[in-house]
Amino acid sequence: MSDSERKRQNQTPLMRQYWKIKDRHPGAILLFRMGDFYETFEDDAVLVADVLGITLTKRGNGAAEDTPLAGFPHHALDQHLPKLVQAGHRVAVCEQLEDPKYARKIVKRGVVEVVTPGVTFRDPLLDAKRSTYLAAVAWGEGRDTGTVGVAFADASTGEFFLTEAEAGRLGGLLQTIAPSEVVVDKRHVDRLREAMRAVQGGEPPFAITKEEDWVFGLDFATETLLRHFQTHSLKGFGVDGMTVGVTAAGAALYYLGETQKGRIPHVRRLQRYRAEDHIALDPATKRNLELVASMQDGRRDGSLVGVLDATLTPMGGRLLRQWLVRPLRDVGRIRQRLDAVDALFTSPRLRRSLREELRHVGDLERLAGKVCTGRATPRDLVALGQTLRRVPPIQDLLDGEEAGLLDRLHGRLAPCDDTARDIAEALVDEPPAQISAGGTIRPGHDDELDRLRDVAGSGKEYLTELQARESKRTGIPSLKVGYNKVFGYYLEVTNAHKEKAPDEWIRKQTLVNAERYITPELKEYEETILTAQEKIVEIETRLVDGLRQRVAEAVEPIQTNARALAALDVVCGFAEVAERNGYVRPEVDDSAVLDVEEGRHPVVERMLPAGEAFIPNSVRLAAPIGDEAEAADEAGQILLITGPNMAGKSVVLRQTALIVLLAQVGAFVPARRARVGVVDALFTRVGASDNLAAGESTFLVEMNETANILNNATARSLILLDEVGRGTSTFDGLSLAWAIVEHLHETPGRAARTLFATHYHELDALSERLPRVKSYSVRVREHEGKVVFLRTLVPGGADHSYGIEVARMAGLPTSVVARAKSVLRHLEAHDVAAEVGVHGEPTDASGDGMPATARPRVSALPDAEAVPVALAAPDPIATEVLDRLHALEPERMTPIEALMALADLKRSAEG
Repeated sequence: MSDSERKRQNQTPLMRQYWKIKDRHPGAILLFRMGDFYETFEDDAVLVADVLGITLTKRGNGAAEDTPLAGFPHHALDQHLPKLVQAGHRVAVCEQLEDPKYARKIVKRGVVEVVTPGVTFRDPLLDAKRSTYLAAVAWGEGRDTGTVGVAFADASTGEFFLTEAEAGRLGGLLQTIAPSEVVVDKRHVDRLREAMRAVQGGEPPFAITKEEDWVFGLDFATETLLRHFQTHSLKGFGVDGMTVGVTAAGAALYYLGETQKGRIPHVRRLQRYRAEDHIALDPATKRNLELVASMQDGRRDGSLVGVLDATLTPMGGRLLRQWLVRPLRDVGRIRQRLDAVDALFTSPRLRRSLREELRHVGDLERLAGKVCTGRATPRDLVALGQTLRRVPPIQDLLDGEEAGLLDRLHGRLAPCDDTARDIAEALVDEPPAQISAGGTIRPGHDDELDRLRDVAGSGKEYLTELQARESKRTGIPSLKVGYNKVFGYYLEVTNAHKEKAPDEWIRKQTLVNAERYITPELKEYEETILTAQEKIVEIETRLVDGLRQRVAEAVEPIQTNARALAALDVVCGFAEVAERNGYVRPEVDDSAVLDVEEGRHPVVERMLPAGEAFIPNSVRLAAPIGDEAEAADEAGQILLITGPNMAGKSVVLRQTALIVLLAQVGAFVPARRARVGVVDALFTRVGASDNLAAGESTFLVEMNETANILNNATARSLILLDEVGRGTSTFDGLSLAWAIVEHLHETPGRAARTLFATHYHELDALSERLPRVKSYSVRVREHEGKVVFLRTLVPGGADHSYGIEVARMAGLPTSVVARAKSVLRHLEAHDVAAEVGVHGEPTDASGDGMPATARPRVSALPDAEAVPVALAAPDPIATEVLDRLHALEPERMTPIEALMALADLKRSAEG
């Protein structure tokens, strides 16, 4: 016998029960209900004490050694459970399954649910406007090698999808889905981590749960799905033949069933997720465009969803988020959404009426999930019934609407009158939080319940009558009737009158100044009252359970209503935002043209200080595809945008991408006019970041992202490149940028619409050599030695970056700025261009087509001796005088103040 077995043999019966339950849930923290507390033991206790910051103690354990112990009151579960789950832990909640009063030995206990990062129904763990997905990943074998299957489900709503993809695209697919937890075959954990490192570096942003290999067997997975959906095949779901995807789906469903003890009847359908139906958004693009979170602090404020979300329901908010990260590619579906938004935009009265109804709609998706899993409280049922009563008025408002999507939503809505009526007739309008509190069922709904309530409610009158009668009979004027949990009902007599107590009264307690008695009549009454109250709770529980079951049987139309209301909420929100912010309907077609007139950045314009107007800009691009070849030559396939920092180059790039994305989501766009030929993928290389944990410098990360673009973009894609090549030496970076532009222009099948922002104004020479490359710049104006940013995009390149002026605006010391200007003047005086002529004349004899102006010529670069002033050691007195002089504001000084300041500066200069 091992030491562990011997130790367990010597444990108390309670601890043996604990370990029996704990062994059934390996890898999970077991919250073991003991009376009014949840307790944890041994390693769990140490972990829980650390995560929750509670005291770690010890408990006696029979002949075994003392056991580490940590616990908290049962009513604090919703406070502590989120902390454990958000730390990435699985938690098994073990409850007492019988009343301790009736237990003969050890109270019967069992796990009622396992809460994990990806599977939960508890409101404190759920974001109302964000789906919580569990995903499962399976790798193909044999002829499916190189294929991965991915299934993902939201346990709280019943959504369930599967898909298949190339193994190399797994990381990007998971980033699009954004699961909170991923279930994987324990043999393939390293492959999953490698897939995520390939797209973002570091550890995955989700919890990883390892399962045995048999869970990922095709036969087991298929049988699990067929048994759950009670079908003879999977053909009806359109996934038959997707063997790797079915394997992942079976594993996901098995895991859901294990955590919820089989209670997942609200998962009613399996849908195929088609990545090809949506724009491909690589991880860098989603991050750079700040679709759902700001890059600065990861919050919703400052992101696109923060500006665009005018939804009024939680399920509408979740659907909006899904639409934003999965823009459509099908022109027909995009136009259907735009038609619906247009109808609501042009009918403000209809929109306001619909939004007023939606304002009172609850989270129907998650309420349905709670009902089906037996978790719905009376308050949840009332909220569900109130939401269903909003369906008929919404149907009436949509009646006759011709916009295709609105008409379809009208047809999908089902009133569920019987369900709404059952709830309204059974439950009071504002039920208590717990059934045990009583008063949940409406009076008149159940005759026996009403009778028992009369019995329990007549107690006050009965006790008042008893007190008056006994006081008169005994002559004790101060007689009182009271109640406590120990003795029940009693009569209290002060010491001054205790001699008058009749002999048939039974004394139960002596106080300092009084005696307490019970009587046979009081005990009989007490039994009647307590029995009535117990039966009231029993009947109300039975009635609520029955109602919950009847509602669960009608869950399919409820879920259909939820999906229809969510879509209606999103398109209403789009129309509301369009009116509020001055957006227009884009023209979306299958062309390769992108024509945006006076476009604006939807987030930046909303965050500008009051009174400051956003400067719009126009962009026109076309890819050389079919009939658009001529348009590409005229408008340009690649726009080279030069100009200084802070002038607005990056804003132009991002706003163009967001306008395209919004158009393909089906929303109006911030522009005067926009024509968008649908793109199949949107790629961005914007900003600087590194991945030091994986040994990747800023420049290597930049090159990784650029390589991904060049290898995966097609002629139908949209590419945004910002300052490519700046992470290395000037000439290396310039050479790379030059070659990248040529590649995008010349490579068949890769000639995508491209915006290329750069400081390398030498690249303007490409616009003279390549017909579809056009040079633009962001205008600036120099005024009295300072730079004024006009933020307007105009044809033609820039010949300065104004970096030193930007440094001055950032607050660099005046002496540093002055010396930098001195060095710059010297370098410009010895610039290669001064020796070889203007851009492109002459070209280098090497014959690669690169102008001599873009080549390093060591002989033309100054050495240290050539710039004696720029490199001299700083004079501290001169630096101080210059700084103080720069701080003066002569226009605000009186003559005497100016003379005093001049005298002070002279003294400082003289030391």
